Amino acid sequence: MAGVLVCILIGALLFRYITEADPRFDAKSVALSEGDATKGKLVFLAADCASCHATPGQPDSLKLGGGLALASPFGMFRPPNISPDPADGIGTWSVADLANALIGGVSPHGEHYYPAFPYPSYTGISLEDVRNLYAYLRTLPPVTGRPPPHDLALPFSFRRTLAFWKLLFFHEGRSEATVGGDAADDRGAYLVETLGHCADCHSTRNMFGAIKPSTRFAGGPDAEDTGFVPNITPRRIGHWSEAQIATMLNTGETPDHGRVGSSMADVVTNTAQLPQDDRNAIARYIKSLPPRPTPHP
Repeated sequence: MAGVLVCILIGALLFRYITEADPRFDAKSVALSEGDATKGKLVFLAADCASCHATPGQPDSLKLGGGLALASPFGMFRPPNISPDPADGIGTWSVADLANALIGGVSPHGEHYYPAFPYPSYTGISLEDVRNLYAYLRTLPPVTGRPPPHDLALPFSFRRTLAFWKLLFFHEGRSEATVGGDAADDRGAYLVETLGHCADCHSTRNMFGAIKPSTRFAGGPDAEDTGFVPNITPRRIGHWSEAQIATMLNTGETPDHGRVGSSMADVVTNTAQLPQDDRNAIARYIKSLPPRPTPHP
């Protein structure tokens, strides 16, 4: 009996060790001094932060009180308050805390974040952009109140199991962006693959909620399983020119005289505020994607 108890204890300690969240950055890191809020606004827009974190039911997209209900096969996610409120938001966070969240998917309390927060894409963000985003977030209005917690069934509600998800599907610091040294091409790759996290919506996911590589950018059921996100590879929109894609990112108008809707309308609200060169770079990268067939629903 004593041997069984010892084995259980060893197993529990091993499980705790394996599933521990390990933050990469600490507050003393010289590389994580505060940045430029003006540049941080562009990071905020490109990363589409307000679409998930703005408080529902009010018109100001810069009131980041969270609480938007996001249905998924695993349960209901509710993005947190990321306003600079010190009690209910992230007002007490350091730049290192933000870096650990974006790059490692680790909270200041040492917990794993669910990948409903798209850190598997954000992980490729530059430290300069982390610093600048931090500076911008601190200029926004504090919002009091915390949204309800996630409503997830077991075992998904047990955050430590995310360590195994990360082991299988998360590559910290690695970007899917294809870069070759051309400034415009590389900027587009960074905006699409990292900040814009476009593949997070425009791909099909496996039973564990990870993107199926063969469907990357080829569309699939939306995150709430209420519709179908379009294929944006040249297989589907190859007849769109770079100029037409850039126009859509500015006005929401498609080449066939339609308009984007649903969550893409929120994306366009943000991309319309980016510099034209950034919209052009996004369009160029989208045109360079490998053509992939649209997965069947």
